[in-house]
Amino acid sequence: MTQSIDKTVVFLMGPTTSGKTDLAIELSHKFKARLISVDSALIYKGMNIGSAKPDSKTLEKYPHHLIDICEPEESYSAHDFAKDAKAQIQLAFDNDETPILVGGTSFYFHALEYGLSRLPKSTTESREKFNQLLKEKGSATLHDDLKKIDPKAAERIHPNDAQRVTRALEVFDISGKTLSDLQGNKQQGLNFPIKKIILMPSRNELHQRIEKRFLSMIDDGFLAEVEQLKQNPNLHEDLPSIRCVGYRQAWQHLNGDIDQDTMIELAIIATRQLCKRQSTWLNGEENALFLEKSDVEAAMSFIQE
Repeated sequence: MTQSIDKTVVFLMGPTTSGKTDLAIELSHKFKARLISVDSALIYKGMNIGSAKPDSKTLEKYPHHLIDICEPEESYSAHDFAKDAKAQIQLAFDNDETPILVGGTSFYFHALEYGLSRLPKSTTESREKFNQLLKEKGSATLHDDLKKIDPKAAERIHPNDAQRVTRALEVFDISGKTLSDLQGNKQQGLNFPIKKIILMPSRNELHQRIEKRFLSMIDDGFLAEVEQLKQNPNLHEDLPSIRCVGYRQAWQHLNGDIDQDTMIELAIIATRQLCKRQSTWLNGEENALFLEKSDVEAAMSFIQE
């Protein structure tokens, strides 16, 4: 194994099921690396099967930082991620490691690279307040409230995007200023050179993998996992954790709203739609190495250029 690659941050990106984790592990055999997860579902404890979290043996052998850092009822923002990821990157450099940030959550990558507006921090009290309001009133009604306070933000935010709706309301509640007014004030992005590697199998290949993986999740006990989550009285289907693809559909099935075949079909469709959104964003990236399949030697050459 070679030493770390001096003060370079590796972004290993790709749509869901593209094989990012396997390539990250292969790269960690080539040089001293620190694997940092960039995934808005893997942060949650107890959500293992449906999030396609690496199994415990893999994580024991190849630790991924920023996995299992939140309870499913807790709030975790892109601001939180950028702060935590920067701390992990600094730890990597302090230990003569190259940070490999691996995942598919584009908003997290963007927040880390370019920075975000400086907004007031959530508090435990405010999170509880708006989670309770969400439970009582629903996302669409809260979106109507947002329209009265901050019409610009309401126009940008979809009524079903409960996390962003409640955050916009919370910002106003804490600061007395609207999200739109505050968004011109940005925190600093990343000040290290970034090498972007994008795994992008063909659309047909990704669709086949998505279906195969979800059916495997069902066989591996995914519904029992969601049943366990449903025992937590603090969880409901408007929370970001339960809105993750697969979990929302399984939750609806266990509520008796849809049968199992419909749940499977809807979950696969939702995952393919997520894949399409991820691919669209990634195809807009510049100065990146695009790989249709995992190629550790090509990735190494690119990183070392």
